[in-house]
Amino acid sequence: MTLLVPIRTASSIAFAAIACLAPVHARADDASPWIKDTYSSVRLIAGSRSGNVLLGGIGFQLQPGWKTYWRTPGDSGVPPRIDFSKSDNIDSVKILWPVPMKFPDGAGGISFGYHNQLLLPLRIIAKSPDKPVTLRASISYAVCEKICIPVEANAELAFVSVASTEDSAIAAALETVPKPAKIGDATPIAIRGVRRDGKLVLVDVALDEKNPAHKDKEVQLFAEGPTPDWALPVPKL
Repeated sequence: MTLLVPIRTASSIAFAAIACLAPVHARADDASPWIKDTYSSVRLIAGSRSGNVLLGGIGFQLQPGWKTYWRTPGDSGVPPRIDFSKSDNIDSVKILWPVPMKFPDGAGGISFGYHNQLLLPLRIIAKSPDKPVTLRASISYAVCEKICIPVEANAELAFVSVASTEDSAIAAALETVPKPAKIGDATPIAIRGVRRDGKLVLVDVALDEKNPAHKDKEVQLFAEGPTPDWALPVPKL
């Protein structure tokens, strides 16, 4: 199969993924209170603390029929923007994005995002493993049904547990995050090559159809640019 992407730059990125979204198993321990809005709720969760590398998450609950967006929203939509700069004893935070779903944007296009429940895993590097760690997040996101509504929330959570009750939820969410692979890698779903054809970029994708993990599952292709400012169209198979 071939992926067609209008050319913007040679550094645009494509990946293929087959996955199911993991539910958010929310529990009171090791989590901040839910910050509730009319159509959604959001909170932070903390994984077990050991050394200076920590795992956490941002949990979302959406009302039936409402959706929020992936980091690259597709033909329309607003990706979440999250600021961790006011945290204590944190050097860096990386958001690990689960595979999104596709849905009509109501204007003839396709958007990428999530519905019902979502847990965004976080990989956190502490400045000092021997000092307290507090994660503070300013979260801006949109929830959409027939219209889109912007939501702002501020959440705070200390990482204190050596055996967090949220470890299993974070692990389940991590299973839905696409794994990096180089062009030509011998993986069940692989990008074999990228080449130009006029104004298009052609991405050759190989699928091992004999793999039982692919039975009765749809292959989804997503294209991203080198920075969040890019807005590439939905790829065509």
